[in-house]
Amino acid sequence: MLDNLWLHFARHGAGITAPVITRGDGVRIFDDRGRSYLDALSALFVVQAGHGREELAEAAAAQARTLAYFPLWSYATPPAIELAERLAGYAPGDLNRVFFTSGGGEAVETAWKLAKQYFRLIGKPGKYKAISRAIAYHGTPQGALALTGVPKYQAPFEPLTPGAVKVPNTNFYRAPEPLRTDVKAFGRWAADRIAEAIEFEGPDTVAAVFLEPVQNAGGCIPPPPGYFERVREICDEYDVLLVSDEVICAYGRIGSMFACDDFGYVPDMITCAKGLTSGYSPIGAMIASDRLFEPFNDGATMFPHGYTFGGHPVSAAVALANLDIFERERLNERVKQNAPAFRATLEKLYDLPVVGDVRGEGYFYAVELVKDRVARATFTAEQRRRLLPRVSSALYEAGLYCRIDERGDPAIQVAPPLISGPAEFAEIESVLRAVLTGIGDDVFDS
Repeated sequence: MLDNLWLHFARHGAGITAPVITRGDGVRIFDDRGRSYLDALSALFVVQAGHGREELAEAAAAQARTLAYFPLWSYATPPAIELAERLAGYAPGDLNRVFFTSGGGEAVETAWKLAKQYFRLIGKPGKYKAISRAIAYHGTPQGALALTGVPKYQAPFEPLTPGAVKVPNTNFYRAPEPLRTDVKAFGRWAADRIAEAIEFEGPDTVAAVFLEPVQNAGGCIPPPPGYFERVREICDEYDVLLVSDEVICAYGRIGSMFACDDFGYVPDMITCAKGLTSGYSPIGAMIASDRLFEPFNDGATMFPHGYTFGGHPVSAAVALANLDIFERERLNERVKQNAPAFRATLEKLYDLPVVGDVRGEGYFYAVELVKDRVARATFTAEQRRRLLPRVSSALYEAGLYCRIDERGDPAIQVAPPLISGPAEFAEIESVLRAVLTGIGDDVFDS
């Protein structure tokens, strides 16, 4: 049945059979066997407003009947104009220029290319490098892949785009020993590694710093208090652009339209996608400050970059309808109100010895698994090979769709649709508890 479909980030052969998801309704998905699962990952951090929203389907159909497609290459369409205006209104500071893409990786690619050309236009052509964090994931296009800090994803495609530099992430649970008792000092330490990298590479060579508000890969790693304030100071000091990669964190996942507002900083660019349409049609965007747009606003200079389907009129219309739902149903406020209960429910799992850390923000959490909580000891490669597929399969069979993140130390990620509440939180905790309690002793054998 799956002889022709090449799945993404998936293993094939050896008798592996992929589940087939046929329908979604609210917070639940259904497979071709008729089984129901709680979508505790919002279908990869995307379906903010939930599955089966007729309003969004109708918005797509209505736009397709009027103008199904036209490119933004020197032309504009009403949905793209309106959506750009709306996003600029949500964005902080002077981030008023919206460049549409088809998805998140393209938005990151766009941001790095813009940073390079911007500095060339203002007389600083040597500034081309970009700094990102260890284990961070920024996408799969060649430029975005170079920013990604997961070597096993990069190795098959080397040589990588030159100029990508890595610094430590903000995982306080894995902080160096002297910093484990002071989260603010750790945040300052982590931020100062960016300044150190800029000095090492040469300030005249560094164009941008790419950071997620809450880092996805490695298991929902939040920023320590004061971290982004210090990063903003560093970027200003060295004339380096700060890019807030919010492909996952934007549109209510943390609690605001843009998560940089949740953490009190104003970037020079925002990259976003996923939740903008709640997944009902693909779209992404790079939102830039007026300062970055100014060199292109002379009637002659062009940004020679674009995508055929960037700002697709149907996708833009769906995004507008999705944002209407956000405002009418006050989804951001719902996340802010319920987030403490979500955290408290997941923290009940601390009574299980295999649970080392529960971390995240908003509706974006991870439960890190350890073999020794006192020592914070992670699993060997062989133990991971036995443990992670078993846990993943057991969670799915128990009716929970979530994710095992093994890009750093192993963690279970949960990020339910924004329409979720205490009942869904309790179901997530109950299934996690049952599965983690049932881990066999053979997993811990050396």
